Amino acid sequence: MLNPDAKLNFFVFSDDGPQAPTRNGYGEGLIISGEKDRNVVVLSADLTESTRSEAFAQKFPERFFECGVAEQNMAATAAGLGVSGKIPFISSYATFSPGRNWEQIRTTIAYNDSNVKIAGHHTGISTGPDGATHQATEDIAIMRAMPNMRVIVPCDAVEAKKATVASAKIWGPVYLRFQRDKTPVFTTEQTPFAPGKAETFWESKRPKVLIIGCGPILRTALVAAKELEKEKIESIVLNVHTVKPLDEEKIVSLAKKCGSVVTVEEHQVNGGLGGAVAEVLSRRAPVPMEFIGLQNVFGESGLPSQLLEKYGMSMPHIKTAVKKVLKRKR
Repeated sequence: MLNPDAKLNFFVFSDDGPQAPTRNGYGEGLIISGEKDRNVVVLSADLTESTRSEAFAQKFPERFFECGVAEQNMAATAAGLGVSGKIPFISSYATFSPGRNWEQIRTTIAYNDSNVKIAGHHTGISTGPDGATHQATEDIAIMRAMPNMRVIVPCDAVEAKKATVASAKIWGPVYLRFQRDKTPVFTTEQTPFAPGKAETFWESKRPKVLIIGCGPILRTALVAAKELEKEKIESIVLNVHTVKPLDEEKIVSLAKKCGSVVTVEEHQVNGGLGGAVAEVLSRRAPVPMEFIGLQNVFGESGLPSQLLEKYGMSMPHIKTAVKKVLKRKR
């Protein structure tokens, strides 16, 4: 059953429901934020259309800066704007920002607590045919380790819009993670979203396993939960869109209630959402855990669906992980 307290309207199990890349939500959120606050500015590293910064550039040309193929310069420029009263968003592929300019982000933005929002695009292996060089699968790890940094991973285009708007209101550095490929839109404008607050998207009557996910792959976790219900395996699915700071109280409470945990992310299992959850539970509520994500390997070129299946992140693999962790629990 869907959590009755959430009052959500999902398109979770509809194969013909709306689809959109989460990067679209970023573009929409920029416009909303720009209309609300004249201090919002946007910088791009020669990827204006691909990162969905184009609409902002057209509507607010005086507040848009094309930095060219120079992510390091873009980060340093934004750092200056961020300590000067502006709210800069910097946009590029995540393999380049925060990949290429990590040191500039660390030293000029995070170290100075500059009010910069870093939008990393084309993340995960769903980037598909572009291959391993453009599939950012380590970005959560390198950003959540950075002091002063917040990390938000929206699950669909609607939540991406909300996350973008919310980040403009947060003082200090924020990393926003977006994907290229179209994915199901399964939340609505009424779906609760607040940075730092995890939301229960599925809750059975007698749950025995807690499935924690972030990003569009969360929808796959919800489908897995429904299929497991048919096999009398009851669960809770938690949307942890904010990987840093984690909603520790909710994660610990539900982990104690269920007694076992499976984390699901389109990222390396080392240092990502799963690692963050394990760090918390090892201190406060040790329970058996399994991790869905890239298992210390790079991706390759291929269709997103093919890659997710090959690297163990499809719905059947989530079901298998749940059954595995339940055996360990017993």
